[in-house]
Amino acid sequence: MRKKTSLPPFTDSQPDAHSNAPVQTLSETLDDNEAVIRSVFDRCSDLIVRRLQLPGSVSCMAVYLSVLIDDDKWSSGLLQPLMNLDTDRLEDRSKLLEWLRDRMDSTYQPQTAETISEIARSIVGGGVALFFESYSLALTVMIPNQLHRALEEPKTEAVIRGPRVGFIEKIEINLTLLRQQIQSPQLKIERMSVGTVTRTEVAVVYLDKLAPSDVVEVVKKRLSKIPMTSVLGTGYIEEMISDHPYSPFPIINTTERPDSASGSLMEGKVAVLVNGTPLVMIMPVTFWFGFQSTEDYYMNFIFATMLRWLRYLFAFFAIAAPSIYVAITTFHQEVIPTSLALSLATAREIVPFPTMVETLIMEVTFEALREAGVRLPRAVGQTISIVGALVIGQAAVQAGIISAPIIIVVSLTGIASFLIPQPAMSQAISILRFPMVICAGTFGLYGVSGCIIALLIHLANLHSFGFPYLWPVAPFNRAGIMDVLFRAPWGIMQKRRQLVQQDPEAQNP
Repeated sequence: MRKKTSLPPFTDSQPDAHSNAPVQTLSETLDDNEAVIRSVFDRCSDLIVRRLQLPGSVSCMAVYLSVLIDDDKWSSGLLQPLMNLDTDRLEDRSKLLEWLRDRMDSTYQPQTAETISEIARSIVGGGVALFFESYSLALTVMIPNQLHRALEEPKTEAVIRGPRVGFIEKIEINLTLLRQQIQSPQLKIERMSVGTVTRTEVAVVYLDKLAPSDVVEVVKKRLSKIPMTSVLGTGYIEEMISDHPYSPFPIINTTERPDSASGSLMEGKVAVLVNGTPLVMIMPVTFWFGFQSTEDYYMNFIFATMLRWLRYLFAFFAIAAPSIYVAITTFHQEVIPTSLALSLATAREIVPFPTMVETLIMEVTFEALREAGVRLPRAVGQTISIVGALVIGQAAVQAGIISAPIIIVVSLTGIASFLIPQPAMSQAISILRFPMVICAGTFGLYGVSGCIIALLIHLANLHSFGFPYLWPVAPFNRAGIMDVLFRAPWGIMQKRRQLVQQDPEAQNP
């Protein structure tokens, strides 16, 4: 029986930035409250403190950060209605705040606050705090400036068929895209803040009665225990909530496509959205997701199945081809046909380095060129990576530094890694090539076999939020195989929906 997956190495005793700070309540005088607010927002030139005299001799003070609020909503939607309120009709002045709150637009989320920390949190979130003379409560109204880029095609995931729209950095827009894809009250959204200083907004999204409740609770618990002062993107969170943060393999999937996220939710998975990033985290995932593309579900199942087998084949080629070449040419020349062995020997006769060193040099060079292509502007980057590889490779062969066969092997290996649709899986395979080449150059095919066995053992021991990483192959699940080794027709695929919550292994994360 499989053991429960333990939580990441942090405990319930992690301190919160606000836990030791004294809770300061409001004063009944505007002058005292203004002094406290100015001390909290000391050296903040965008802080605006404005005194107002409302009808009925009501003294008010509005506090906000000018760069965060919507000026139109403030002037026409909030300030003007406040100045036109007839407070003389209010019989009980002690209920002024409740009376004002009930008459405000509900989209502004009016709420009462009694501590400085609550008010400061609302102000930095794009709100206006309204203080009133002789009242120890304040009214907060949220009118943030909605700055975001237009919806456009995802940058990290090519779209051939399917919706040409991707997530953006605004969490509200991303949640809207998911709601439009899945128009059901079963779609649940639970929000929280992470990062004791940045207080980054995070949303946990799942389908009720489809996503396992245990997985949902584990996700929320791990998010609530993140002991970081700043969280600026999904990368900060992934390592902190992953079951195996030291594994090179991705335990959490990230996507920029709403249709991909919606499809995962329909399978009973959980999505985590982070404000400020266009990437959405999906969990739990399996090893096989790295070789699946959203495009597979928009094309004919025969062609999609062929592409998956092609990816599996070239994934093995990407991770093992250089090491097998090194092992055979160094220790096992007898398995090479005589004519090919003579050709390889001729190509290597002026090369001063062993095959292992030669391969490592080319692998490092190829990875450097690929990284340079990513960092440079898109139009120039592709040219640099392709032309650079050709020019450097040809020059190195002519100079006798490396042999021509190794250029062929490394180039094919690089192309094979590009066939893997998930960048995180492609990066993991690229990293593992180096230790495999070293083992091949040291122990021959025995070293390659040992690396592959160790890799399989490692994969078999991985779990993603309690879900076996090699499922449905290990443990075997016949229905699940229909979307791993094959992309079955939709009539059969419908029967494998909800497998995440039906699988008994997933019920005990």
